[in-house]
Amino acid sequence: MATITLYGIPNCDTVKKARAWLDGRGVAYRFHDFRKDGVPADRLEAWMASPDGARLVNRQGTTFRKLDPADQARMTTAAGARALLVEQPSVIKRPVVDWPDGSTTVGFDPVGWALRTGP
Repeated sequence: MATITLYGIPNCDTVKKARAWLDGRGVAYRFHDFRKDGVPADRLEAWMASPDGARLVNRQGTTFRKLDPADQARMTTAAGARALLVEQPSVIKRPVVDWPDGSTTVGFDPVGWALRTGP
């Protein structure tokens, strides 16, 4: 199986759960830290175009709620959303996972992940 890439922030509780889930099943993956490594522009385009792209912005999260209304309004255009996600990676719902089959998922879904990784 090709490498899974899990994107997120290490101190995020959901990312911790996702990493523990993968580790507990012996599933190999590469971790990409948004804070240290940034948001990869080429992947961001693919994520926004993916079926889970609409879920990419965590509108319920603290970071989004603390944004001023002008920044929140930027999310109405693709270019504005792209720029804000690069500037404020904490707004991205985590984890984002690039799977070996070329698909991308947003958020932690143990049932869906088990189907992808095996029992």
